[in-house]
Amino acid sequence: MNKKEPLVGSLTDSLNRTTAASVPTEDSFPDSRRVPESLANCMRTPEVAQALRTRGGQENKLRLLVVIASYGRNQDRYLEEIVREYKRMPYKVDVIVTSNVEKPVPAGVQLVIGMPSKNPWSLPFAHKKVMAERVADYDLFIYSENDTLISTGNIESFLRVSEVLPENEIPGFLLYEDGPTGARRYAGIHGRFHWDVTSVCRRGPYTFAFLTNEHSACYLLTQRQLRQAIGSGGFLVPPHHGKYDLACTASTDPYTSCGFRKLVCISHVEDFLVHHLPDKYTGREFTPEEQSFDKQREALLAIAREGGNRPYLLPIETKLPDLHMSKEYYEPVKQEVIGAIPGSVQSLLSVGSGSGATERWFVQRMRQVTAIPLDPAIGACLEGSGVELVHGDYDSALRSLDGRKFQALFFSNTLHLVPNPGSLLRKYTKLLEPGGYVLLLTPNVATLRNNLTALLDRPAYRRLRDFEQGGVQFVSLARVRKWLAFAGLSLEDVRWITTPRFRGIVQSLPALFGPWFGTEIIVLGQKQFDLQRQV
Repeated sequence: MNKKEPLVGSLTDSLNRTTAASVPTEDSFPDSRRVPESLANCMRTPEVAQALRTRGGQENKLRLLVVIASYGRNQDRYLEEIVREYKRMPYKVDVIVTSNVEKPVPAGVQLVIGMPSKNPWSLPFAHKKVMAERVADYDLFIYSENDTLISTGNIESFLRVSEVLPENEIPGFLLYEDGPTGARRYAGIHGRFHWDVTSVCRRGPYTFAFLTNEHSACYLLTQRQLRQAIGSGGFLVPPHHGKYDLACTASTDPYTSCGFRKLVCISHVEDFLVHHLPDKYTGREFTPEEQSFDKQREALLAIAREGGNRPYLLPIETKLPDLHMSKEYYEPVKQEVIGAIPGSVQSLLSVGSGSGATERWFVQRMRQVTAIPLDPAIGACLEGSGVELVHGDYDSALRSLDGRKFQALFFSNTLHLVPNPGSLLRKYTKLLEPGGYVLLLTPNVATLRNNLTALLDRPAYRRLRDFEQGGVQFVSLARVRKWLAFAGLSLEDVRWITTPRFRGIVQSLPALFGPWFGTEIIVLGQKQFDLQRQV
C-alpha cells in the first residue's frame, strides 16, 4: 500500500464485539503481588515512575496491557502457556486476545473477534486499534503473536535499559528456539538479515547493535512511546506490507513507520531473548547455531571496544518489495556451483562470503582459500576454519591483496548489486594467474515470469530494468557475457539452477529453457589475456 491513511472504520463492527470469559480484575490474577524492591528500582524510567507516583497506594502496581494475535485454534496450547506466564507477573496485567473465531480463552482474558481486512494474514493489525483505545489506561503495552513467550525478566530488562536510550531508540528482543539436542538457534537471523556493523554503539554501561530484521513476533512500548507512535501517523494504518510480509509488518511498524529505531542490547543479550515456543525452525540451515551467533556477537563487541573503521563489502539490500534478490548471508553449499569449479584449482579467492558453508567446502579440497566477507561480523563465522580473511570494501580489499595471485575467483550473488559489474570484474582479474577462472553465481533476473509481469505494468517489476530504482542489475546470460568480455574472460561453461517444478525441462534442453525458467545462472569464465598489458 503506497499511501498510509488513518485507520477510521476499517475494522469490521465485529472487531468491537468482545467476549469476556470474565472481566479482568486484580483478583483474576492470584499470583499478582507487590513488586520486589530490585524490580521496583528498574521501573523508575521517568514516565513510569511519574505514573506510579500519581496512583498513591497503587505505586508499586505497574499497569500492563498485553494484546495477543491468535488466528484459529491450532496454537491455543501455546496461548495458554503464555497467559499463565503473564498471570504470574508482579504487575496489574490485562490480557486481550484478537482472533478471527469465537473460542475459549483463559479466565480473565478478553477475546476481540474480527479481521481488519479480508486477507487472513491481516489479523495482527487488529491489535493497534485495541491499544490506541486504551492508551491512557496503562503504563506498558505488549503486542505478541500467540507462540512468543515474554518473561518478567524481559520486561525488567526493557525498563532498565530504556533509561539510557534516547527517545527515538527502543530496546528490542530476539527470537530463539531450542533444538532437539538442546542447541539454541536464532529464528530471526537468516537469509538477508544481518547485523549492521556500522550501528554498534555504547549507551551508558550497555552496548547495542542494529539487526536488519526488526521482526521478533512481539514488541513492548511505554505509554509515551505508544502515544508518539500514534501521533506519527504510521501506527493506525490499514494492513500493508513492504520490507516484510503482512503479518510481520504489523509487529515492525513502530520501527519502520513511526520514527523509532530498534536496537538489540548485545552486551546483555540473554536478557532480551524470547522463546518461540513451537521450535519449528531448529532443523533448518538458515538459522545460525549458537556458536555462529556467539562469534558474530563477539565481533560486534570488539568493534565497540576498539572503535575505528567498520568496513563492509557492499550494501546487500535491493529496493524491491520484500527486498527480493538481496544477498543471502546464510547460503548453503550448492552442488551445481561446486561442481562447476575445475578440479585443478588449488587457490581460490571468494569475494563476498557470508556464513561460509561453501568456503569451508573449498578449504577441504584446495591448498589455499581466501575470503573477503560481507562484513566483520559474518566473517567471524569463518575464523578457525582454515580460510584466510581479508576485510574491507571492494577497493580496500583489492589493495590489501595487491601482488597476490589466485587460480580462481568466486563471486556468489553479489555482482547484480553493484553499479558496474563488468568494471568490478575487470579490476579483480588482475589477481588471477594466467588461464585462471572466475566462477559466478547470480540471480537470473530476465526470467519469463519477470518479463511477463513487467509487461503487465506492475510497478515493482518495472524497477528491475532500472538499477537506480530497483538496486539490482537486470541480469541475463547475454549481459553476463558482456561483463566477462569487458574483463578479458571467455565463457567456458553455463549452468542453471531452477525450482523443482521446472528442473526436468531445463536439464533436458538447458540452452532453450534455461534463460526462461532458471532462477540462478552459474557461469565459468577463463582469463584470456592481461588487460594491463594491452596496448
